[in-house]
Amino acid sequence: MSTPTATADTRSPVLQEMSFLDRWLPVWILLAMVTGLLLGRFVPGLNTALEAVKIGGISVPIALGLLVMMYPVLAKVRYDETRRISADRRLMISSLVLNWVVGPALMIALAWIFLADLPEYRTGLIIVGLARCIAMVLIWNDLACGDREAAAVLVAINSVFQVIAFGALGWFYLQLLPTWLGLPTTSAEFSVGTIVLSVLVFLGIPLLAGFLTRLIGERTKGRAWYEERFLPRIGPWALYGLLFTIVLLFALQGDAITSNPLDVARIAVPLVAYFAIMFLGSLLLTRAIGLNYAKSTTVAFTAAGNNFELAIAVAIGTFGVTSGQALAGVVGPLIEVPVLVALVYVALWLAPKLFPGDATVPAR
Repeated sequence: MSTPTATADTRSPVLQEMSFLDRWLPVWILLAMVTGLLLGRFVPGLNTALEAVKIGGISVPIALGLLVMMYPVLAKVRYDETRRISADRRLMISSLVLNWVVGPALMIALAWIFLADLPEYRTGLIIVGLARCIAMVLIWNDLACGDREAAAVLVAINSVFQVIAFGALGWFYLQLLPTWLGLPTTSAEFSVGTIVLSVLVFLGIPLLAGFLTRLIGERTKGRAWYEERFLPRIGPWALYGLLFTIVLLFALQGDAITSNPLDVARIAVPLVAYFAIMFLGSLLLTRAIGLNYAKSTTVAFTAAGNNFELAIAVAIGTFGVTSGQALAGVVGPLIEVPVLVALVYVALWLAPKLFPGDATVPAR
């Protein structure tokens, strides 16, 4: 995975920069999804065995896959540039508003429009909308040549907000707002401990590892060696971790997904609408306020993506592993992964059209 350098003159075309693995990413993801679904459907007791390997309510195999996936991406971040990113008010304010105001509001609207007669799925979908992305967005952002440092900062901010705001937003959207509108309410107790532990495991560990790797690597060998020799060696492991995680996620609920295709389709419709509206709307909004392609793309992916690991953990912990809420949570990555992969190509296609003359637009 690679991103453009600061100026257009030194960049090679995106497709030439992409490795064979990156170029065929949609194929590998599709194969991983199918493999997971087949394993979950036809290997007796597999999902039970995977669910049994937990520490503090977190699936150890899934945590391992996510750590392997996140570490190479976070090792690429130039942490000495994060102060510059944080000082960009347009970037920070637009991201916060899109993530914590627009995103949840859009998801609850779509959930009520498409799943008004299915309260369990509707609640699960709302929980997905409240869990803002802190993991795979780094992969999609990297592939679309977004601003890697900006992505790291926004992901960190989302993580802090997640701990502070998730429970309060759940109460507001599941109980208070429906009461105001005369709609049925849903009682749900969100464990702050589960949220904190999820953030620490899925972001904190790889973030610390990535920071220390760059710090030690640059001090001992220099930036040129670190970025030109070390990073290419560990880069493919992000994809390996991604595919491993996808196989496990779909294996866990393979039987439920394949046994309820119509329910999955009902849940999928508002999810597809959500990802498309959030991504394209965010891209156009950030372009309108003057952000360049790299930063606009980063804001768009962080706004469109969701932390499905947390959503699944909360749904299972609150309503049970066989609940409709948990199924809605699992359908989240089933739809999110291929749709956001497609949006990577949409972003690259739109880049020269929406941002003509922008130095951060990847060469084609």
